[in-house]
Amino acid sequence: MTADQLSLTFSALADPTRRAILARLAGGEASVTELAAPFTMTLPAISKHLKVLERAKLISRGRDAQWRPCRLRAEPLQDAEEWIERYRVLWEERFDRLDDYLSEAQARGAKSPEDHHD
Repeated sequence: MTADQLSLTFSALADPTRRAILARLAGGEASVTELAAPFTMTLPAISKHLKVLERAKLISRGRDAQWRPCRLRAEPLQDAEEWIERYRVLWEERFDRLDDYLSEAQARGAKSPEDHHD
């Protein structure tokens, strides 16, 4: 995945309406009207969100007579997940090292009182 595609993906995911639309599409294709139903916004506003998702390649829109179904495209989400996973592993390693350090420091500080006689 290119950095530009990754930026488009994360930018599209930054909006809660677009995330809700993607969650709905994870259950199967839907029309614009069906996608707009849970929201208190106009169809043109929903269409703008869909254009952002389409530009980020997170959805595709087909044509079936008068019905234009929207479908989730998971590939960019998987690419974003793989990018995030690299950093999750890095942070887990750092937290593990911090945990080890704190355990050692606690063990040194928890010596019995007779160990501290002059």
